[in-house]
Amino acid sequence: MVAAQRKYVFDFDSTLTRVEALDVLAEMTLKDKDNKDEVVREIQKITNLGIDGDISFTESLERRLRLLSANKEDLEALVDELKQKISKSIAANKEFFEKYSDDIYVISCGFKEFIDPIVAEYNIPSERVYANTFTFDGNGNIIGFDEKNVLSQHNGKIACLRDMNLEGEVQVIGDGYSDYVMREAGIAHKFFAYTENVHRHKAADNADHITPNLDEFLYINKLPRNISYPKNRIKILLLENVHPIAFENLSKDGFSVELVKHSIPEEELIEKIKDVHVLGIRSKTMVTQKVLDAADKLLVVGAFCIGTTQIDLEHAKKKGVVVFNAPYSNTRSVVELAIGEIIMLMRSVFARSTELHDGNWQKTAAGSREVRGKNLGIVGYGNIGKQLSVLAEALGMRVYYYDVNDQLALGNAVKCNTLEDLLNVSDVVTLHVDDNQANRNFIGSREIGQMKKGAMLINLSRGFVVDIDALAIALEEGQIAGAAIDVYPEEPRSNGAFSTKLQGFPNVILTPHVGGSTEEAQRDIADFVPNKIMDYINSGNTVDAVNFPNIRLPKQNNAHRFLHIHKNVPGIMAKINEVLAKFDLNILSQYLSTDSDVGYVITDLDKEYNKDVIKALKKVDKTIKFRVLY
Repeated sequence: MVAAQRKYVFDFDSTLTRVEALDVLAEMTLKDKDNKDEVVREIQKITNLGIDGDISFTESLERRLRLLSANKEDLEALVDELKQKISKSIAANKEFFEKYSDDIYVISCGFKEFIDPIVAEYNIPSERVYANTFTFDGNGNIIGFDEKNVLSQHNGKIACLRDMNLEGEVQVIGDGYSDYVMREAGIAHKFFAYTENVHRHKAADNADHITPNLDEFLYINKLPRNISYPKNRIKILLLENVHPIAFENLSKDGFSVELVKHSIPEEELIEKIKDVHVLGIRSKTMVTQKVLDAADKLLVVGAFCIGTTQIDLEHAKKKGVVVFNAPYSNTRSVVELAIGEIIMLMRSVFARSTELHDGNWQKTAAGSREVRGKNLGIVGYGNIGKQLSVLAEALGMRVYYYDVNDQLALGNAVKCNTLEDLLNVSDVVTLHVDDNQANRNFIGSREIGQMKKGAMLINLSRGFVVDIDALAIALEEGQIAGAAIDVYPEEPRSNGAFSTKLQGFPNVILTPHVGGSTEEAQRDIADFVPNKIMDYINSGNTVDAVNFPNIRLPKQNNAHRFLHIHKNVPGIMAKINEVLAKFDLNILSQYLSTDSDVGYVITDLDKEYNKDVIKALKKVDKTIKFRVLY
């Protein structure tokens, strides 16, 4: 049946709006009452009993109005409040209501006094709004409702829709019992359980379709919509116990999100990723070429950490998969741990603490030194190294640094031309190098031998950077006076048993890769990475992508946006524009960025397109991925 032959019947409360209007009215009119919270809770309880069909609607309405204490003058403020509480996806698809207004009806057990002015802004006139009406006393107080109106009665929506005698297929969109009974009664052909604002199990269990937003409803019916593909159909898999705020952020934006507390080995991930659009990981999940080849729908990988060596970045790019990470979010956390460990090692705090835990009092100044005036050698003068440099200098330390890249010194830090120069002069050496595999065993027996006898070593970078065997020998022989190690060449996938040759040394601080694991850092990462993911999915932005040409895009409200990823060879833009010209499509704006391997072009169009255009663009030679955004 074509769309023009359908009639669309919407509920109002918790469907067109995010709230139940009488609940909002109660909050407003009872705000100065001592028992406000108690009365509002009771009204909400009665509301839910009526919506779920546990009491008759008439009883629900009568009981709520008795508790309200509202006046006609309160309704204007209520309307203003409700205008701010239109459901998110309803507001985003205003075009649908305007284009199909002749086929859209509102049937609500709410009241025309506040429904009419709200839906009028969506081109739905009062004559297509079926709802209750209030009755007032001489002072304008709300004292009841028109009891002759069928909508004031139990199952009144059934009688109302039957009396309307609509032609064509009738689809009902709502959230409660009174909506799905219209389909059960045989006078509506389909019932869509609208769950964007509230998920009522009775309604969902009796629905032909569960629609988490209006986009899904429009998508199923092939109707014009704000976005091409409903977000609830975009599947996101978050692994390794990513902070729950990431789950909340992505779920709130409408995506379908699954949260797994551990990493997944390659073979299992290959199976699980086949229908996943977005993958979120930390440091232990390996996104290999095999995984990427199995991920036909994958658009984005979000690394909720700094490093990205666990991801085959080049193959991801060849597959058109954009990768984001969190390069700055945990910098402060790592720096603070480094400062703490410098002090703990210098003061032999852990040795003294262990003695006391063992019942042994050993008050001594031997091996306990101030950090003031000591030489700190920072290997890797990036974001973490520089911030550590500033804080260490504030403690009175003399800072030396070494980096393979030319880095400008902050404060009074002294640049060392070679690693050996830094190792020779430092009382404490702290490592903050990147995850390049060329740094494997960067600090081995030779380098440890170049350190001052009795110096300290801290590794908060990558586990493979330090030769653990060589470090253990140096500790046994006294060449190294102490160490703090947070990362290891091999780490378990989840919490449990662990062993290292460094266990048992009283002058070694061991931590389980928690340098960036503070509540603040994980929360910042859980905000930063999802925002990058949502920005790419929602608008096509690739700013801060680690493997892709960067494009920053303005959001278009009255345009269609095509995203085209292709191999970077001459002539692709010409072929894309040739297709658009063939279908007489006018380009509003176009953005292109390339690197040595891929090109990324975004085209905004000012008119409708058909599926033939999409097919033609997908067939352009050297196309890697093509996506219609909206």
